[in-house]
Amino acid sequence: MDRRKFIINSCAACLGATVLPGMLSSCTATRYINGVLGNNGLTVSTDAFRTKKKNTEAYHSFIIACHESLQYPVCIYRLSETEYTALWMRCTHQGVELQASGDQLQCPAHGSSFNNRGLVTNGPAGTGLRSFPVTLHNHELFIDMRKP
Repeated sequence: MDRRKFIINSCAACLGATVLPGMLSSCTATRYINGVLGNNGLTVSTDAFRTKKKNTEAYHSFIIACHESLQYPVCIYRLSETEYTALWMRCTHQGVELQASGDQLQCPAHGSSFNNRGLVTNGPAGTGLRSFPVTLHNHELFIDMRKP
């Protein structure tokens, strides 16, 4: 094989190995909901995580809660039936709105990524995302958005 074909094939293989898994993990539709904004935070129903797959009940791993009064949306991850995390979808590097893909939040501007607990998994961001305490009560999640 000549050098040119080797480089083309190598690049295609690398792209396939890095891009395809990310595309497959984001095959499910992202669920956007409007939360109810109160004085101290945002309230959403746990029913927003429910979905149907082939006549069986399943759950989205995350939903994105929006409200017209919020500058950025909040990504809420369902870690278990009783454990949730809520993350401000603002990159800590330069303030760009993040995109959710599976268990990762990614910055489209410079490539920073964060896990579902808000920790940096890829720079240039040097600090984790702002997270909010989540309280579960009667199938409702309260995301406490008061300043820490």
